Amino acid sequence: MLFIIAFTSLFLISGIFEQPEYLKPWQKTYSQKFDDPRVRLVSHGLLSSNGHNMQPWKIKLDKNNPMIFYLYTDSRRLTPEVDPNARQMMVTQGTFLEYLKIAGDKLGYQTTIHLFPEGDYNEQELSESMKTKPAAKIILTKTNSQNDPLYNFMFLPDTNREKYLPTRLTSGQIMKLENVNMDSDISIKIFQDKKNTGKLNDYAMQGADTEAGVNRVMTESENIFRSNEYQKNKYRYGFSMEGQGTSGIMMHLMQGLVTVFPSMNSGKASSDRFIQSTRTSVENTPAYAMIITGDNSRSSQVRSGMLYSKLILTAHQLGLTAQPLSQVLEEYPEMKNPYSSIHHDYAPNGKTIQMLFRLGRPSKEVPQSMRRDVMDLIIQE
Repeated sequence: MLFIIAFTSLFLISGIFEQPEYLKPWQKTYSQKFDDPRVRLVSHGLLSSNGHNMQPWKIKLDKNNPMIFYLYTDSRRLTPEVDPNARQMMVTQGTFLEYLKIAGDKLGYQTTIHLFPEGDYNEQELSESMKTKPAAKIILTKTNSQNDPLYNFMFLPDTNREKYLPTRLTSGQIMKLENVNMDSDISIKIFQDKKNTGKLNDYAMQGADTEAGVNRVMTESENIFRSNEYQKNKYRYGFSMEGQGTSGIMMHLMQGLVTVFPSMNSGKASSDRFIQSTRTSVENTPAYAMIITGDNSRSSQVRSGMLYSKLILTAHQLGLTAQPLSQVLEEYPEMKNPYSSIHHDYAPNGKTIQMLFRLGRPSKEVPQSMRRDVMDLIIQE
């Protein structure tokens, strides 16, 4: 009897009867609630891949022109320990912008995007500069709706951390992925030969091992972990059990346990789980891909994010999925040696690897992650 009471209590603590408001933006009808076409497009951008699920976007609607709006980087959502130079933050602005473009085609709006229309950030006062200078100006032009084949794939989870099947990518799949790139300053590299996949497995594990040993970085991640349905509905961003490959009844059981015993998902337990998860991923990865830019400018970072969105949506179309393995590309001091080494091997002469990710055919589907309400992104003046 006590066992049944304890078991039931864990499910109640997890919030098993709480309605998941944080999943509503994934509904295809969600954008239809809004009359303003700009808000409708932003509700699609909200679904894009983003670093640490921080969803660091702010939108300013032009008061004088109903077809113009501005994307700002939300500096309140910086993750300075893991991303001290805000490079991943800027890649995330690009993933958002590409989703806007694809949604615009579907809804009958041509989107013209101007990056940094008021000039570059002041890097010495980056956080303040992000508040005052937009990352992009978006101008809409009403046109005929176009049936973009990538549109429906925007509603699938962008990241799958599960095991991938050992099936190699076909030459046709590789060609289609490589052909999405129309930017001469950016390159895509795809590796599935034994030598390179082995090297990249090692780099991925070096990155994970290093990160797991840096307490301040792990603590930053732990602070945005949402342990139950109540927290997920309250915050609607950050990490949760779904990202650890847990769903259904087991997810609620674990959420209840972690809420009661927070140490289960912090400190050494969290580090060990992260390393084991990465090891399982790399041991079940048939292919890796990189996005490499000629420099590391803010514009290049944003454009690489736009390309990443096109790549993962095209991968979905081909029956593939992806997972970023970004640790070895991070720029805090403890990561210097593996960061330098992977760039020496794959991006010499001042180039920058903006994205490293695994590719393959998924062994199982994964649940959608938390998303904020679109109106929380709109700057109210």
